[in-house]
Amino acid sequence: MRRDQGGRDRDDKAFDEIVVKVRRCAKVVKGGKRFSFSALVVVGDRKGQVGIGHGKAKEVPFAVEKAIKDAKKNMQRVSIKDTTIPHRVHAKYGSTLVTLVPACKGTGLIAGASVRAVLELAGVHDILSKVWGSTNPGNVVQATMSGLQQIKSKRRYEELRGVAVV
Repeated sequence: MRRDQGGRDRDDKAFDEIVVKVRRCAKVVKGGKRFSFSALVVVGDRKGQVGIGHGKAKEVPFAVEKAIKDAKKNMQRVSIKDTTIPHRVHAKYGSTLVTLVPACKGTGLIAGASVRAVLELAGVHDILSKVWGSTNPGNVVQATMSGLQQIKSKRRYEELRGVAVV
């Protein structure tokens, strides 16, 4: 990877990232408290590829950097139809249940912050979503990714059934 004038890698230009949550953890030692940070980051190209990553470090920028690297390792391809998803999906992770419903063009992204981050970077523009149960950002992001992985395109259904769908 070669670097451009801004100091960023050229390959990284294709991906955008959103920091969903930064958490502070305190370890109590003899001299006081030692703080460390964990970051949850979503990375995507807004064209159907998205990944989530988690990083921990003594300082926030390093935690975010580690999370971005982790997210790039865990990239997943998402099936998108025009500006929405092909069909309704229900996904569960822990005690979080996320429902994703396709919407008409022009509806926009009707979603909370955690779901919005994943869908926006996946390239979905029109969708309705609802979260039930725990609203912990980590669980919501994982459930949303799980839901996006459940989506099957028309071509995939044709392959599974062995028939051509019109």
